[in-house]
Amino acid sequence: MYDKLLSPLDLGFTQLKNRVLMGSMHTMLEETPGGHELAAAFYAERARGQVGLIVTGGISPNEEGVVGEGGAILSNEEEAKHHKVITDAVHEADGKICLQILHTGRYAYSTKSVAPSPIKAPINMFTPRELTSEDITRTIDDYANCAKWAQWAGYDGVEIMGSEGYLINQFIVTRTNKRTDEWGGSYENRMKFPIEIVKKVRATVGENFIIIYRLSMLDLVEEGSTWEEVVTLAKEIEKAGATIINTGIGWHEARVPTIGSCVPRGGFAWVTKRLMGEVRIPLIATNRINTPEIAEKVLTDGCSDMVSMARPFLADSQFVLKAMEKRSNEINTCIACNQACLDHTFSMQRCSCIVNPRACYETELNYIPTEQPKKIAVVGGGPAGLAAASIAAERGHQVHLYEASDRLGGQFNMAFRIPGKEDYAETIRYYTTMLNKYAVNIFLNTKITAEQLNTLDYDEIIIATGVTPRKIEFDGIDHPSVLNYRDVLWDDKPVGQKVAIVGAGGIGFDVAEFLTNDHTLPIPTNDYMKEWGVNMEYDTRGAFAPPNPTPSPRQIHLLKRSKGKHGKDLGKTTGWIHRASLKMKEVNMLGNCEYHSFDGQYFKVKSGDDIVALEVDNIIICAGQEKRDEISAELNLASENIHIIGGALNASGLDAKRAIKEAAHLAARV
Repeated sequence: MYDKLLSPLDLGFTQLKNRVLMGSMHTMLEETPGGHELAAAFYAERARGQVGLIVTGGISPNEEGVVGEGGAILSNEEEAKHHKVITDAVHEADGKICLQILHTGRYAYSTKSVAPSPIKAPINMFTPRELTSEDITRTIDDYANCAKWAQWAGYDGVEIMGSEGYLINQFIVTRTNKRTDEWGGSYENRMKFPIEIVKKVRATVGENFIIIYRLSMLDLVEEGSTWEEVVTLAKEIEKAGATIINTGIGWHEARVPTIGSCVPRGGFAWVTKRLMGEVRIPLIATNRINTPEIAEKVLTDGCSDMVSMARPFLADSQFVLKAMEKRSNEINTCIACNQACLDHTFSMQRCSCIVNPRACYETELNYIPTEQPKKIAVVGGGPAGLAAASIAAERGHQVHLYEASDRLGGQFNMAFRIPGKEDYAETIRYYTTMLNKYAVNIFLNTKITAEQLNTLDYDEIIIATGVTPRKIEFDGIDHPSVLNYRDVLWDDKPVGQKVAIVGAGGIGFDVAEFLTNDHTLPIPTNDYMKEWGVNMEYDTRGAFAPPNPTPSPRQIHLLKRSKGKHGKDLGKTTGWIHRASLKMKEVNMLGNCEYHSFDGQYFKVKSGDDIVALEVDNIIICAGQEKRDEISAELNLASENIHIIGGALNASGLDAKRAIKEAAHLAARV
């Protein structure tokens, strides 16, 4: 049993391996051609990084339970054979791995979706078929069958997904279970489904096999479970044969962010702590635990026996090893942006990581030591330049980095000032550490010219000079009260109480978030829960409560030229958070705008057929960016030795994901 691996806490992180679970993530690797080999490389690298136990992405026990058409299933020997390459690779790396059994129920993006009752999910277009009693018995058998083949394939255990609003959760609560037979009605009947699953799985796999049960401790939806029901189910799951109970937070349809960057670090560990002492098997805390220090605090505060981290292992496969070796400053920290992980997954693309493009590409992108060291200049110290310089130096090149301003980090220096994006500072910290480790020569306050570069005998020159705010035209644009986003977020120019923001893309939303919040950052957990509507007293079902936001200190108008919903191009899994946040702050959103004039007091705007005069103290221009590359055409090197990356290559959108990926691939081959 896994509890035998638990050891006394050690504040120096040396025992962190046995306390850290790599939580389940949908990477889409198993659904990719040749994906099991890709997954084997992905998981084995994390095992070598000393994570104690790995849980795979969700694998369905039958065709009805897949996330979408073509989703991964484990139900027979032929499918199990493909998984052996994964378990063999992890075991060769001295790791342990469990397969997550996930039946999505009414969340399945499929015409074959099923549920306890035929109630369509608000986040899905398909109405599920109601399971018959025979279907339910068959589905329980399918869970056990999936576990049997997982064991045959070499997995050390399984995680039964009972949270996040998936099928098991749908049976437990009256919100989605309207049945009147033995599987509905009383709580005793409704919780029978997960109990019977765990019992059947335990009977099938025997005693020496890990069964993790992912328990929904906090539904965050109306008609969710009461705390008393959560405790009752936990005790019954323990009796049924579970080895460990993992924490599940929030249904996917809940309107409370649970893993976004705005969630305080370790912000939901208090829920797991409530259950400590109610059961004898280990409990795992989860969600927004992204540094060794936060993990250690959760453990030493008695919130749980173990911690689960998922996306942090995308950002850095060596997270635990670095912590154990007292190299926490070298950890590439997850910034919870979702841009390359969850946004990819929900778009049916292979998962990766904005700050670590190697994630899920371990067989394709590697930083191999060079056999021919070169002298390389990197011009620009934003995310693209930092990535290019640090990786090239890691490979053994001599690198000089030139930055025109007084600080490294580029646009991330503005991003980390936005409430909920404080972790972007960690990326600057990481790259700065790596630049120093690999002896990059850094020149701040140095606007290097082509003429100077031509005299310094470089073998390769990488241009990563980034972007500059795009200018627009209307009468009064030159008034001193008209600012751009850089004036506000970089130069700290004062902003009045009434503001119009021109541009409703990512930057416009960020500036609106910045100006509508007056919190001490990072926001305290209690304030966050109150603002978004989480009842920490847990005396309501699902701990559901109405949002209670702090009023905005300013009146904000967010304007855009195009028609339609504001923020429609924001991240697939985070856009709703930003829209909801600004709605709570009563930001006035106007679309289909033409900008006419500003006289220092009134900003005249045509919105649709109406001319409005907005009384404002300031106008802030957030209307996109233009690339900034003034030197590449004057360089003497051959064109194949001059490389332009990031915003300097293409200023369309503020896309650090693309910039860092371009930098990584370039630095891997120069």
